[in-house]
Amino acid sequence: MSDQRIVIGERRRHPRFNVELPLDYSIENNDHYAGVAANASRGGVVAYLPAAIIVGTSLNIEIIFARGFELSSIRAKAKVVWSNLAPKVTWGGYRYGLEFENFQEGDAQKLRALLKAVGEEHNR
Repeated sequence: MSDQRIVIGERRRHPRFNVELPLDYSIENNDHYAGVAANASRGGVVAYLPAAIIVGTSLNIEIIFARGFELSSIRAKAKVVWSNLAPKVTWGGYRYGLEFENFQEGDAQKLRALLKAVGEEHNR
């Protein structure tokens, strides 16, 4: 028997953190729809959305979260990089990998702070 080992490397550049946050999205500033952000990193987010969207489509997204006793949000443009049927029917019919393309001013810093807080909570 051979002593060969298979090593599977992590392809992600940024660690992912489990979240469950409301997400609002639109395509080209048209109608707005609701979804759920299920996990996030500095590079993107996995989102459960109710409609079929073609891979490569750019979305305007807003992730809503509580900061202390106030609501805050992160606004960004994100591209759909993968899609499949969602296993959690309550969250929406489709699961998407969204890659951040750009943020509204100051929102990249909000994302980093949110992920840091989620990471610290997870490590407790």
